[in-house]
Amino acid sequence: MGEHDIIRRYFAVPELMLARPEIELGIGDDAAVLRIPEGKRLVTATDTLAEGTHFPTGAEAESIASRALAVNLSDLAAMAAEPLCFTLALTRPAAEADWLAGFSRGLAGLAGEFRCALVGGDLCRGPLQVTIQIHGLCEPGRELRRSGARPGQAVFVTGYVGDGAFGLAGLGIATPGVSLDAPPADLPADCRAHFHDAFYRPRPRIAFARAAAALIASAIDVSDGLLGDAGHLAAAGGVGIRIDPECLPYSPAALCCAGEASRLHAALRGGDDYELCFTAEPENAGGLMAIAAGMNLPLTQIGEVVAGEGFQVKGMEVGGGLSFDHFQNHR
Repeated sequence: MGEHDIIRRYFAVPELMLARPEIELGIGDDAAVLRIPEGKRLVTATDTLAEGTHFPTGAEAESIASRALAVNLSDLAAMAAEPLCFTLALTRPAAEADWLAGFSRGLAGLAGEFRCALVGGDLCRGPLQVTIQIHGLCEPGRELRRSGARPGQAVFVTGYVGDGAFGLAGLGIATPGVSLDAPPADLPADCRAHFHDAFYRPRPRIAFARAAAALIASAIDVSDGLLGDAGHLAAAGGVGIRIDPECLPYSPAALCCAGEASRLHAALRGGDDYELCFTAEPENAGGLMAIAAGMNLPLTQIGEVVAGEGFQVKGMEVGGGLSFDHFQNHR
């Protein structure tokens, strides 16, 4: 197949070219044309996923696509933006029909769920790499930012933390300090499935962020571990953030299959969770909990914002290298 055949068969399809009034022109021209509705602002994010760095060599195409779009949607969730559309730059060594069909399915699943249309991109021959630029909409002044943390606020996290790192461990990829109690093949089947989905199919918290935005002061998605990402909130606000490790929420699978020290390390330094970490005034806690409960979404207060600067963990010394860095870390 040639480049235009690939586009026509696997990407210029109804499951991805979702009709939206904001999209005047999508796939088929040199660039897309978008109409930004009156009273809205455009929010944009980009992520690149490279084979061997962001997912294991030989991973299934459908899982790669789902992960690639999910991590971009998670960036929109951190800003409380409504998904609109995305572009895709795909580099692939060969035009294998089965692989491309699986990749297209993986994109279409999340694209349809979040009404986020594919509007263009690029194809190139080379080592496997996926770059997605995503666009969302929000009301002026209603986007969430990292810079709103103030002393006295509470720190919350959605869902569970640590499962992204355990997902890597379940795939046989070592992360320092993170281990499971048994080889992946010996884990209960439901735990294996949970960790696999936690890594390849993280759940972007779009709905919660949109519903709760007015009650949130600052937010970030947990991509590189709580130490680093909550530390970004502290730095942006010029404050300190203190976390109580006894309050960290772990999934039933993590409680079943990993020891206490490994769980703590996975939560603080593991990353790949794509949950929301945010700060809010204490009086907003009840409203936030009610919104989360209505969505069957776990929400946990894990600490507080304090005067000073940096990240603190109650009862622990926090060293350097708080979060994953592509030029200092490799796994």
